[in-house]
Amino acid sequence: MELLDVSRSIVVVVDLQGKLMEMIERPAMVTAATIRLLKLAELFEVPVVLTEQYPRGLGGTRLEVRDAFDALTTPKRFMEKTSFGCCGDPGFEKLLHDLRPALDPSRRQIVMAGIEAHVCVMQTVLELIRHGSQVHLCWECVSGRGAEYRCHALERMAKAGAVLTNHESVAFEWARDKNHPQFRAMSALLKDGQPTG
Repeated sequence: MELLDVSRSIVVVVDLQGKLMEMIERPAMVTAATIRLLKLAELFEVPVVLTEQYPRGLGGTRLEVRDAFDALTTPKRFMEKTSFGCCGDPGFEKLLHDLRPALDPSRRQIVMAGIEAHVCVMQTVLELIRHGSQVHLCWECVSGRGAEYRCHALERMAKAGAVLTNHESVAFEWARDKNHPQFRAMSALLKDGQPTG
């Protein structure tokens, strides 16, 4: 698996929504790390997709995450869905294409965050891999209801070919060099406390 290339990356944030967020393992860590991932996407001008699973029933995206998404000036798309995996919605592929129109799907590098690890995230990851995309899964941005669900879902996705990573590794791979114009801003953001809880 290759290092992340900023020109081939898309961040996908799956279903960090109201009722579900109250039930997952380590919600504060997932929220804080995902917000930092979104801020890093802004720094490096990486496009972002945010999805919601049946928001009328589950509620909208957690407010702090939605605010960070809405503040982005990098290209972004929002999608409501009823299919558990994002790839089950015919509009998802169009969103990815719109964000990286010149990029062959087999060259895409999808950086994933979201819930639940064993349902919507896993179905999305497995389908993306099956269709040829590389998937880099930020473990601290992914969770589910209970440590076992999260742990075994991460294991299964890794065995299927997903790269287990974290938002800091993503940032350093996007930068590649301390002389990158965004390195200082990136360093300041990463020093601003580690997501916990």
